[in-house]
Order: sequence, then structure tokens, then C-alpha cells
Amino acid sequence: MSKVKAGGTSKNVHDSPGQRLGLKRSGGQLVRAGEVLVRQVGETKKAGPGTYLSRNFTIHAERDGRVSFKQSKVRRFTGKTVRRTVVTVE
Repeated sequence: MSKVKAGGTSKNVHDSPGQRLGLKRSGGQLVRAGEVLVRQVGETKKAGPGTYLSRNFTIHAERDGRVSFKQSKVRRFTGKTVRRTVVTVE
């Protein structure tokens, strides 16, 4: 026989820290080569000229310059077109 009363189970008790995603540099800001511009999960923003995409979809500056954001239409595999932000360094 048990010496303590049933405590039940606990759910949703593990808490992980936030991933600090989002824009790290705003439009018109001067950046150096290698700086992180955007941290994202998946390719929600596309890397344009002067930038490159790393393995975890982080967009970095390829060269020194000024950051700009432009909207473009991208065709998906299904044929649907969606608007995506293109990050460039000029």
C-alpha cells in the first residue's frame, strides 16, 4: 500500500527559452560583412543580392553596405504566388 496520496501527472511543465528570431538590422542601416540581418525558421524572407542564407535560414550580409527590404512575388510548387520580402545589401 502506498504511503503518500496519488499526486497525478504533470503536463506542460518544461519551459524552453525563446529563440530570439526576427529582424536584427532595419532598412537603411549600415552593416559590415558577415553580420546577421534576419533570424528565421524556414525561408519566410528571401536572401537577395549582397546577402547569403546559412544552414538554419539565417540571412547574413555578404559585403559592407546598406540594408534594404523589397517585396516580390514568388511562385510556390503548387502554382500559387505569394508575396515575400527580399533582403538586399547595396
